[in-house]
Amino acid sequence: MSEETYDEERARNLERMLRALAQQIGDLDSRGELLAHVGDLLKLLGDIRSELFHYEVRVTYDTPEIAEHRKLVADAKDEDAATLKPRDWTPDEDDEPTW
Repeated sequence: MSEETYDEERARNLERMLRALAQQIGDLDSRGELLAHVGDLLKLLGDIRSELFHYEVRVTYDTPEIAEHRKLVADAKDEDAATLKPRDWTPDEDDEPTW
């Protein structure tokens, strides 16, 4: 799975992983074997935790197109900041104009 985007298919896969974990916990619990399979559960939890992290931060992933747009905006802001010069103005400058 690509680390750059989080599409609908990947989100549906995460939902399936969570449901499978819930089902496995329910099955093990109903048989009274919940703690007998801690290693298996930890492996699943680790995989799911990693995927949940990627889902949570998906908004920070940029497609190449979005990255280019961000670069254009940042460059434009830098140019604006470089062209804006403060003027040497003092508040009493407008009080009494010199004729």
